[in-house]
Amino acid sequence: GPFFQTKRMDRYREVIALMLDKGLAYRCWASPEELDEMRESQREQGLKPRYDGRWRPEQSPGKSPPPNVSPVIRFRNPDDGSVVWKDMVKGTISIANSELDDLIIARSDGTPTYNFCVVVDDLDMGISHVIRGDDHVNNTPRQINILRALGGQEPVYGHLPMIHGPDGQKLSKRHGAVSVTEFDRQGFIPEAVVNYLARLGWSHGDDELFSREDFIAWFDGSSLSHSPSQLDYDKLRWVNQHYIKQASEAYLLAELQRRLAWRSLHAKWFGDDAAMVMIALVRDRLNTLEDLVDWACSLLLAPNLEDPVIAQGIGQALKPEAVPAVEDFLGKLKTEAETGDQSLAWTADHIAQEIKRVIGLHAIKMPQLAIPLRWWCFGRGQTPAVDAMLSILPPSVMAE
Repeated sequence: GPFFQTKRMDRYREVIALMLDKGLAYRCWASPEELDEMRESQREQGLKPRYDGRWRPEQSPGKSPPPNVSPVIRFRNPDDGSVVWKDMVKGTISIANSELDDLIIARSDGTPTYNFCVVVDDLDMGISHVIRGDDHVNNTPRQINILRALGGQEPVYGHLPMIHGPDGQKLSKRHGAVSVTEFDRQGFIPEAVVNYLARLGWSHGDDELFSREDFIAWFDGSSLSHSPSQLDYDKLRWVNQHYIKQASEAYLLAELQRRLAWRSLHAKWFGDDAAMVMIALVRDRLNTLEDLVDWACSLLLAPNLEDPVIAQGIGQALKPEAVPAVEDFLGKLKTEAETGDQSLAWTADHIAQEIKRVIGLHAIKMPQLAIPLRWWCFGRGQTPAVDAMLSILPPSVMAE
């Protein structure tokens, strides 16, 4: 692989020609309008709308095709008996052939249809198991009949219950990410998504966290869920948090760089070394990789002090008695940046000493200085140790 059906069209047409030659399929010239009238008549009679086989050779002997109509090709479904299979999840399922009409296997433009193509693929590739959503149950008897007509042995089928949104409704875009690319955009690690989705429809005792290798080794079809599951984003974030904590710093750095590039965010001073310091400080606080970007933005972008949340945070944190201390601390930074004074070496240890000096001089407690600094410098009230966070920022950036 990978295999693309668009590159197998010659093979599909070859099988269709074989089926036509053997009488397993036939051409149908019924127009869409004719089929609509047929279904409406069936409804009026209280019958289930279905194709009535009017273009089967035995039902249309000597009948001439209408002019200017390109036919579809239909599979001649068995008239009698039932299609029975033992589903891995749902148990034995039986569908009477009388419930199935003659499926279109090629459209009027010659394009083969999904239900036909997958059968040829399964046959050619020796597929042993087909595990898919239970919205495909109705396709299965049709596919089995085509497969048997071609002399193939049907695989083992397993139809999993669908994943629902948190509201119990069928999962859709309104519930958030419904594609792997969207999960990536939202900052979920691939291993976390595989772990979480696998656990939704299958279980191995009480194990919640497991690697792909564990999943492969432990997987057993008898443990597949029989009931629909709900996508719980809080649980997914919890699983993702575990994988972020397990990830290497090199991986997190590469992800940060990729996501900052999406936003065209960069600064000369925020190189790999600065980013690695930040990653080490915040990784235990991350639920998603996008949280990592948010922390980087707290360093790269000056807080908007007019933002209502930030303004309120500063207003609540900055008490009158602490104002001189904050001005003292920030003034020392500005002086150091403007004069090149090295009395305040720009490391976490030296910043901690300066903080200690200021709170001692002004007789205030650590939170009275640290919390306003967090809001003022990073636009948030909670961060890792403020001295460590400030050490990432060059004095010149702080002074601005």
